[in-house]
Amino acid sequence: MTLQEFEPWQAELSRAYAAEQVAAGVWTADEALDRALEGSAALLPDGLATPGMLLLLGVLPDGTRVGRVWIGLQHPRGIAGCAFVYDLEVEPEHRGRGLGRELLSLGERAARDHGARAVELNVFGTNATAIALYASAGYRVVTQQMRKELAD
Repeated sequence: MTLQEFEPWQAELSRAYAAEQVAAGVWTADEALDRALEGSAALLPDGLATPGMLLLLGVLPDGTRVGRVWIGLQHPRGIAGCAFVYDLEVEPEHRGRGLGRELLSLGERAARDHGARAVELNVFGTNATAIALYASAGYRVVTQQMRKELAD
């Protein structure tokens, strides 16, 4: 990823993450974007030069950019030898062609090449497409967070 691609990607990622947090009932709409931007800036304090972060683009042989994967080589909870997928995204017009699976596989290979022995990620429970992709790629549930809304 280049610097010219990084800044728009970071803004887009923060908007999407904020929307997911609001939809999941975790954050309010008023606070969501600021919180997402702060979280992204904390994880990538040096932008593209942040140590231990892989920001990879999926590019077809003709140069068409189809998606991206962001992997941290150190797990956010400190699990030794375990990398963490922060983002995997395929552009809408390129979905349904196996490119997400290929990007995930390439990201895993890059993490392994940097010493990772495992990879974890979080996925929102309402994202059935992503859950199916990860399950079919060999990921298994290791923790599960559940919520019940209480009536007034």
